[in-house]
Amino acid sequence: MFLVLGHSPIAVGLAHWCSKRRPTRLIGLASKLEISEDIGDCEILPLPMPMAPSELPDGGHKPTAVILVDTDVLEGENILTEIRKRWPDAPILSEELSVEHIENLDQIDVQDLISAAFKEKVRSWERHAGATVLESYIRHLPTDSKVAIFCHDNPDPDALSSALAMHELVTHLGHQPTIYHGGLIEHQQNQAMVRLLEIPLRRIILDWELDDVLSEAECIITVDFHQPGANNILPADCVPHIIIDHHASEKTVSADVAFLRPEYSATSSLIANLLMSMTLEMTPRLATALSFGLRTDTLSFTRAFNQVDLRALMWLNTWVDDELLQSIQAPLRTPETLQSFRQALSTMVQKNGLVLAPITNLIHRDDLAQVADFLFATSNTDVVLVYGIQRNRVLLSARSRRENLHIGLVLSKEFPDGQAGGHRGMAGGQIQMPTLGYEDSHPSDEQHDKILTTFSQRMEALFSIEEETE
Repeated sequence: MFLVLGHSPIAVGLAHWCSKRRPTRLIGLASKLEISEDIGDCEILPLPMPMAPSELPDGGHKPTAVILVDTDVLEGENILTEIRKRWPDAPILSEELSVEHIENLDQIDVQDLISAAFKEKVRSWERHAGATVLESYIRHLPTDSKVAIFCHDNPDPDALSSALAMHELVTHLGHQPTIYHGGLIEHQQNQAMVRLLEIPLRRIILDWELDDVLSEAECIITVDFHQPGANNILPADCVPHIIIDHHASEKTVSADVAFLRPEYSATSSLIANLLMSMTLEMTPRLATALSFGLRTDTLSFTRAFNQVDLRALMWLNTWVDDELLQSIQAPLRTPETLQSFRQALSTMVQKNGLVLAPITNLIHRDDLAQVADFLFATSNTDVVLVYGIQRNRVLLSARSRRENLHIGLVLSKEFPDGQAGGHRGMAGGQIQMPTLGYEDSHPSDEQHDKILTTFSQRMEALFSIEEETE
């Protein structure tokens, strides 16, 4: 039995809700108790005046829990202590603050709840206003406009799903979208995602191709990045019309419409929250894509995520195709990827929670992330860096669970101009040779081992912590 003490509308509503779960008794002052509708399987005991907890009628039943909503039902000075004496084993839930330590007492800060409700309402307005602005901007482009949607280089699931969502929205609003990217799509999951979800992509290799795209596009949209020229094919002086990204920015962002929302753990989550207030009809294909992008960037919700991400996931789950999602999540690995695992395991160095794993012959860039996630699941490990050389750059993938370390910020400061960066627990980069002190930006294969050794020493100096001694 739940025992609810109170007579306010909150107490009555709570008693009604509790009565749907198990028998409930509501005790309140008769002069203040107003019940205008049926509250279900709930016994109501109106009191003529406040009573001491020891005098409250209980019908011979010990309550499963005591929920104190309105303290003026009771008389006495230390009412929580008296409730504990009356029912020593029952959990107590109350907003009343106790100066004494009382076992099994859960306290609610009403001011925090009110503040949270106001914040959620403001977020709701922001989502609606943002969705309205974004949809209106695209809708009012010249009829049948060409819209260029850009992912960062070697796009991951978050970028791919976000680009697909914008592609569907732009099409829905009557224009001609095309998704562009630089680099390669090498990760098996990413390849499966593109294939199974039929994501229309165009890879740009040559400068003149990019020039043609930019000159013909009426609108340029970037997803999952906000700095042109940093790990993407856009020129550094390009000013996109629309930016949608969940990464934080220390620099001013130029765009007609910019959504930079670091409170979201994935751009997929940000876009899903915007789509809730738009006219685009959600489909299993799009919901599956956004759900996978969100799950990937949060490592299936095992690293940093927020309430807004859970809200997006719950909303998307209505349409997600579970069988399709599973097909994307469990693709076959290539022999080259297994070779990357083999090299990383043979070269890795572990010291005081730091794991450094150079890959001497990196074939697929996305192998870095797979190896990093694998090594990160190792006991006594709090920072992992996996790196290799490809196309005359040191490519890197990093993971961290170390307190007081934002690995993305540390790497962005160590390698500025957008060469590296990311989140608190996950980051990456592509470091130019001149940044590492090599004037020759095209080192020979014979120099690669020396470069990786030097890079390992630099990373060890950056992330090592002294071993504690007694």
